[in-house]
Amino acid sequence: MAIRYETQILLLIFSIVITLHFNAYKVAGLNMTCNEKERNALLSFKHGLADPSNRLSSWSDEQDCCRWLGVQCNNITGRVVELNLSTPLDSPYMELSGELSSSLLELKSLIRLDLSLNYFVNTQIPSFLGSMKGLRYLDLSLSGFMGLIPHQLRNLSNLQHLNIGYNYAIQIDNLNWISRLSSLEYLDLSGVDLHKEVDWLQVLSALPSLSELHLENCQISNLRPPKGKTNFTYLQVLDLSNNNLNQEIPSWISNLSTTLVQLDLRSNFLQGEIPQIMSSLQNIKILDLQGNQLRGELPDSLGQLKHLEVLDLSNNTITCPIPSSFANLSSLRTLNLGHNQLNGTIPKSFGFLKNLQVLNLGGNSLTGGMPLTLGLLSNLVTLDLSSNLLEGSIKETNLLKLSKLKELRLSSTNLFLSVNSSWVPHFQLEYVLLSSCGVGPEFPAWLKTQSSLKVLTMSKAGISDLAPRWFWNWTLQIEFLDLSNNLISGDLSNIFLNSSIINLSSNLFKGRLPSVTANVEVLNIANNSISGPISPFLCERMNATNKLTVLDVSNNVLSGDLSHCWVHWQALMHLNLGRNNLSGEIPNSIGYLSGLESLLLDNNGFSGYIPSSLQNCSMLKFIDIGNNQFSGTLPAWMWEMQYLMVLRLRSNQLKGSITQKMCQLSSLIVLDLANNSMSGSIPNCLDNMKTMAGEDDFFANPLKYSYGFGFNYDNYRESLVLVPKGDELEYRDNLILVRMIDLSSNNLSGAIPLEISKLSALRFLNLSRNSLSGEIPKDMGNMKLLESLDLSLNHISGEIPQSLSDVSFLSFLNLSYNNLSGRIPTSTQLQSFEALSYTGNPELCGPPVTNNCTSREELLGSAFDGHADGDFFDTSDFYMGMGVGFAAGFWGVCSVIFFNRTCRHAYFHFLDHLKDLIYVNLVLKARRLCA
Repeated sequence: MAIRYETQILLLIFSIVITLHFNAYKVAGLNMTCNEKERNALLSFKHGLADPSNRLSSWSDEQDCCRWLGVQCNNITGRVVELNLSTPLDSPYMELSGELSSSLLELKSLIRLDLSLNYFVNTQIPSFLGSMKGLRYLDLSLSGFMGLIPHQLRNLSNLQHLNIGYNYAIQIDNLNWISRLSSLEYLDLSGVDLHKEVDWLQVLSALPSLSELHLENCQISNLRPPKGKTNFTYLQVLDLSNNNLNQEIPSWISNLSTTLVQLDLRSNFLQGEIPQIMSSLQNIKILDLQGNQLRGELPDSLGQLKHLEVLDLSNNTITCPIPSSFANLSSLRTLNLGHNQLNGTIPKSFGFLKNLQVLNLGGNSLTGGMPLTLGLLSNLVTLDLSSNLLEGSIKETNLLKLSKLKELRLSSTNLFLSVNSSWVPHFQLEYVLLSSCGVGPEFPAWLKTQSSLKVLTMSKAGISDLAPRWFWNWTLQIEFLDLSNNLISGDLSNIFLNSSIINLSSNLFKGRLPSVTANVEVLNIANNSISGPISPFLCERMNATNKLTVLDVSNNVLSGDLSHCWVHWQALMHLNLGRNNLSGEIPNSIGYLSGLESLLLDNNGFSGYIPSSLQNCSMLKFIDIGNNQFSGTLPAWMWEMQYLMVLRLRSNQLKGSITQKMCQLSSLIVLDLANNSMSGSIPNCLDNMKTMAGEDDFFANPLKYSYGFGFNYDNYRESLVLVPKGDELEYRDNLILVRMIDLSSNNLSGAIPLEISKLSALRFLNLSRNSLSGEIPKDMGNMKLLESLDLSLNHISGEIPQSLSDVSFLSFLNLSYNNLSGRIPTSTQLQSFEALSYTGNPELCGPPVTNNCTSREELLGSAFDGHADGDFFDTSDFYMGMGVGFAAGFWGVCSVIFFNRTCRHAYFHFLDHLKDLIYVNLVLKARRLCA
């Protein structure tokens, strides 16, 4: 017992000594300053950097380096163990740049180095980093490094985390050096081009400790392991998104069944069906296969993934009903099956997915109604059923327990929101998208209860009601408001609008233009009954610089002039005041709109000259001032607007000539100068207009303005009224496909230039009602896409070119009232038009006109045109002539015999004599044979 007691006393004394010793070290650590050598090394490193935001202001001789920004020291030794100079995501324009000094090698105890999110452009990853063998964490991502990844990094045998992702032009010549990093647990090479590394899978799978691999956007096209089995012993996260994978999902994925937690194969070209082996990934939590080419049916076995939290199969071509087994995914938080070809009904069993927060079934072919069970998903935040064939009413009970709902998308369905006018929802929505969905006819009163709403779209919602008084004040909180294409009425005179995007077009609104705050970016009130002058709106003072980018008040009844207040609207890019009752001149202050891209003032009463200040709007792509009373000479500077795509000046009083400079407009798709007093000849350089010659390559519509962020809102598109085939047609969505030249009803003279035949993309050409002469260019048939050709009421002579018979899309043709001659070329196309298309050309012959081509020269001409092999007559013409000749000869002989008695007797006497002669000869020959 005494020995045990003594032992306890000794242990107590020993513990007291250890505690005192530790506390002494702790106190010493509190007073520990950084190593002088390391402090100088850090100052040398700072000296090589450019720091425009002065982030490293604390790095000075006056402070302990362990207290500098981004520096962390060991509390006991005072040595620098961590250097974090990553730019904060919420602090843009604070990036470091410059050179990385090798003085960092003095930091012998450095474990963690983070230089991500900086701007080291034109700088290679320094090879000296490979000598910092104590590093366990190295992050150089998103910093603009260029050149080859240095192989010296293979010496970092203790490295556990390596991120070199998303630099500008980082390159790698082989991956073998990575196999030396035996301690690596995290690897991110996203953005590095690996398309030549055919054995990437074998090399990386050999890393014994790897648990997270990110190879997004690496140009990888092969998922097949080159040799034997693929090992990824501890792999939990595999990200191969945004690559060029174009095969089926490989079977080796099942080798990861016990470890894999996240699999991201989105935005590839994966094909085939989703294999059954996916159900073997029993620990998978995130499965993302969106944006591929997967097809077929969804396997029922996916319902066995009991740990699955996120399942995204959107944007594929999966064709089947939704499996009912999906109701077994009890851990599911996000289910995105949008934009496939799913059919059938929404399973009622979805009501069992109690943890579901996001349900996206939009863009499919689902039928039936919205199940009542969806209203039981109390954790649901986003519900998207848009763009389906769903029908039926949605009542309060369908939305009963959706208290957390923030986003409701029912657009483009046949669903009808049928709720009581006094209904108070349990949710507070932020996004409501009900366009092309039944909402009306009454204005939805329940919206008044939604105090957090940011986006409201109810276009084509069947509302035919007066906008309630509370509504306009309520909209002050809304960022995006679209009520277009309804029958909503009300007076906007005293309304105050604050939303960034406002579309009230195609309704029954009246009164004066509403007031707007500086926050408004897009205001579209086209196709209403807004009246009064526009000056009060334009000249209203604002406390801040306004952001208005799009102003469309077209097709209303505005009056008065444009005022001189354009200096306040310099953010405008699209201005459409067409089809109103505006008058006066365009003020010189319009030149302040230097960023203007489209100007539409058509169908008003404007007069005077086109102001020279408009040339300051050098970004203009779209000019439509047609159907006004503008006069004077067409300004020469207009031909120098290099971005111009649409120029419509028709129906004014403009004069002057079309100069050679017009051909500089290489992007022009519509040139409409019709019904003016233009003179001179058509320039012979038309082949320089590259867009009309088919040398353009449009993948997007440059005549539209995209607005809204985070959601796929409709875009504001310019519209244009053209007269391509004699009738006015409005082009909007398909305007970018139009290629048109209309110079009709002017005083143009001279010949049609031969170069016009090189405009192979031209669809509509109208040169009628001028004084053009000469012949139609022989190669006009090269304009294969031509749909409408009008050369009427000119002095054009010669023959119609044979090549025109090859223009198969031609649906409108008018060559009337010229001096054309010769045979109309034979073709299905040219003969399909009525004779009115050729009338007024007396020398024309052949179908469909009544003049026959009977002269020998025309016959020879048509014969040689029709037969290049030397045959003189067309075979069909020969047999037709032979038949007519036989009938004429036969009936000519018969008529003589019938009406002339002497001839008739002589004819029958000749027949009797011939009969006797034949009889005697036959008898004599028979007797000779018998003898």
